[in-house]
Amino acid sequence: MAQKFIITTHNYFRFGNVFLHKDLLVGTEHCLGGGFYEFDYVSNRLILSGQSYDFGCPQWHLVKPLIMPKSIQGLQIEYEGCPLSDLVTQIEYK
Repeated sequence: MAQKFIITTHNYFRFGNVFLHKDLLVGTEHCLGGGFYEFDYVSNRLILSGQSYDFGCPQWHLVKPLIMPKSIQGLQIEYEGCPLSDLVTQIEYK
């Protein structure tokens, strides 16, 4: 198992400790790419990296707004060293 994340056709960001990225999909959702994550508690960051072996790199430009779990609100989130706010024009927390 590994710490993986995906973004979905319903604009959701999902993450969890799973075997396959597809294990994070719910119902009729499809995946728009994914990768791996780790929490850096010292600097209050969620670090995203890599790509899904099955779905490829996250297609950030296809989601608007990106819906993130409220539980990670307040963390600085970055993908491959780039702030998420530079990749996605609108982020909502639910």
